Amino acid sequence: MISELGEEVLVCDLDPQANLTSALIHEEMLDELLNAAPPLGADGPTTFKCVEPLMSVGDLREPEVRMIASGLGLIPGDLALSGFEEALSGEWPNALGSDILYRPFRILSAFRTIMQCGPERMDASMIIADVGPNLGAINRSALIASDFVVVPLAADLFSLQGLRNLGPKLRGWRRDWNRRVENWEQPEFPLPSGEMQFAGYVVQQHAIRLSRSTRSYDKWRDRIPVEYAEAVLDNIPQGVQISPDQDPHCLASVKHYRSLVSMAQEARKPIVQLTPADGAIGGHASAVQMARSDFKVLAKKILEKTGVWGSCPAADG
Repeated sequence: MISELGEEVLVCDLDPQANLTSALIHEEMLDELLNAAPPLGADGPTTFKCVEPLMSVGDLREPEVRMIASGLGLIPGDLALSGFEEALSGEWPNALGSDILYRPFRILSAFRTIMQCGPERMDASMIIADVGPNLGAINRSALIASDFVVVPLAADLFSLQGLRNLGPKLRGWRRDWNRRVENWEQPEFPLPSGEMQFAGYVVQQHAIRLSRSTRSYDKWRDRIPVEYAEAVLDNIPQGVQISPDQDPHCLASVKHYRSLVSMAQEARKPIVQLTPADGAIGGHASAVQMARSDFKVLAKKILEKTGVWGSCPAADG
């Protein structure tokens, strides 16, 4: 949707499960990418193929950007990326050492280097990194390389508990990364800033029934603003408790589009682009138009929050 609004967008799949990549690329092409052995000096066809040389004695490969649509490029994910976790974990303490710091920082900033190569290839104004639902070393390096973080949430106990873990962890990563950057007084290549500002959260409405929220859904949903403020923004809210609809940090509540999701997966296209030829007829066609309107609002909010459109508001966290 952001690319449809006129922005050049690069998507980097940094989730070792590579679900985003499998949604955008046909299985035959994905199989070819995952099994490719790039020759010396060639670009890396996946995120793992880019960082793989760092696991021995080599250096990063530049990424091969695949154009999915006009204004939308992809650096494909790779199931083997999980193997890079150990290297990232091992070099984290080494970045505070007194020996040669080139290699520790080259590994820890690898995702930033890969992603920043992309805009040079396609003139992107925004990079979107997809990460898995965990707080491991891969996500640490991915988020350190990010200026903003958008948090998807379900209205349930597990998402609220996840918020309580996420906020302190990201603040700790930001602080620890700054210490490491200060330890390397004369960097030999650009390093991530480690800003990780929170752009906001998106509530996923998995429990909608006949366009009305269930009592259980309301219970957990209405607790999100306070939990987000306390755990993520490190603020104690003052005054009356508000719902996500009244919370300026809530970017959107994404509806459950039910059968449109499987239809979109089959057609390998976003639900907002489904047509009657894909089976979106009758009520499904109306739902597609509703989804298009919802995601356009969300895309515009993200563009505004991140400063791509207009001036960027002050960081909350």
